[in-house]
Amino acid sequence: MTDQLETAHGVRHAVVIGGSLAGLLAARVLAEHAERVTVIERDRFPEGPQPRAGVPQGRHIHVLLESGQRALDTLLPGVVDELRAQGAPRVGMPDDLVQWQGGRWYRRTPATAYLLTGSRPHLEHVVRRRVLADPRIRAVEGTEAVGLIGDAARVRGVLLRERGAGAGAETSTGAGAGAGKDGNTGAREGAGRDARSLAADLVVDASGRGSRAAAWLSALGAEPPHEETLDTGLAYATRLYRAGSAGDGTDGLGQYIVPHPQQTRGAVVLPLEDGRHLVTLSGLRGDEPPTDGEEFVAYAARLPHPLVSEWLAKAEPDGPVHGFRRTANVRRRYDRPGRRPAGFLATGDALCTFNPIYGQGMSVAALSAVALRDALADPRRTPTTRRVQRALFDASRQAWDVSAGADRNMPGAQGDAARARAADRAVAWYLRRVQARAVGDPEVGAAFRSVLSLVEPPTALFAPRIARAVLLGPVREAPTEPQMWRESTGG
Repeated sequence: MTDQLETAHGVRHAVVIGGSLAGLLAARVLAEHAERVTVIERDRFPEGPQPRAGVPQGRHIHVLLESGQRALDTLLPGVVDELRAQGAPRVGMPDDLVQWQGGRWYRRTPATAYLLTGSRPHLEHVVRRRVLADPRIRAVEGTEAVGLIGDAARVRGVLLRERGAGAGAETSTGAGAGAGKDGNTGAREGAGRDARSLAADLVVDASGRGSRAAAWLSALGAEPPHEETLDTGLAYATRLYRAGSAGDGTDGLGQYIVPHPQQTRGAVVLPLEDGRHLVTLSGLRGDEPPTDGEEFVAYAARLPHPLVSEWLAKAEPDGPVHGFRRTANVRRRYDRPGRRPAGFLATGDALCTFNPIYGQGMSVAALSAVALRDALADPRRTPTTRRVQRALFDASRQAWDVSAGADRNMPGAQGDAARARAADRAVAWYLRRVQARAVGDPEVGAAFRSVLSLVEPPTALFAPRIARAVLLGPVREAPTEPQMWRESTGG
């Protein structure tokens, strides 16, 4: 059987499992190649920009990197301007951020990279409204996928169940013995009476970090992907604040205490679209930030500098503290050879999930959707399942290298991806020199931010001028106390 993902002439129906950002953007792309697209979502979508259970990190800090902003605007033209018009703050780095790293403060020179720091529910609401306005795309809410239909050669649909309808075993099935003429009788028997089948020419798993596709593929007789993991045990806690007089005495829009192997606590303060701020504190396994309000403030007082603690003392809490613990880097290697069915793809966190502290997830979701679009539309190559899946993997590769590369150096890192190779150690040595110089050298800092923002490839750090500064140049002087005013303003 062919592994080809047909163009609009062959794909009548595509199903996307998961209605979060990665799933919505995948649906937007697939609508150009299928007669109809169905998005399956366990939650009921809120009417407005409210948090929902299916996005457990939705109450925490989210940023859209510059690469993600560009990708999102490519897929939904004008959406970044719409977000900005609705108040999503644009934070320039380094000039808008009072940032500490390794005992020194970044010089607040003119920005070379920008973050969009509005809330996750707001961004998702705007994207969802735009995507679901397309008549080719339909959302089925309050419904969960419990298996795949097909066999080891091809996926032909999904098994669905109303959320909370029963305890039928999750499974997958083929059209073998016991199946009716539509190949689905066996599916219902295996997944419980409440399960129903939905035929599809293409199924995309965008169900997130908790994807169950490995078990579903195994039930088809196919080979599940190998999982690479790297877990530092990082945990974080977040609380909403109204700044009050906390912003007096500075023109900075936010604050960032960057953790490192010798000082593993961190803190971030960033503005939202409604004038409030989110404050996130982080620590590693055994030193997790608390979710009690008073203890949250006490934890901030133990950071290596009182900047954030002083900000909190002048601000007004506007809600409870929310914690989050599932921060391991996990990469599912669908790109590697294996006996897997045509007609099935994984994207977003279902493919590769990162330690959220690096703020890459939403941007990679947008970059992956652009990669999906380009792979399906490439006139030079037949869009086979394996080829398209490889393009999705490549879209997440740099973010994985940044996140896993940094976490590999943290104490207590665990998992099969935590072991450093000789090449990793050489790169880590070079990057330590980059980071030491990025604090006080605007040119090295700009190159470093372009890579962290996923705008430029890592090779930008090895350009001749940057390499000379990193290998031969001195560590330039940087502030030893927080620089409360931008250098360009002279405040």
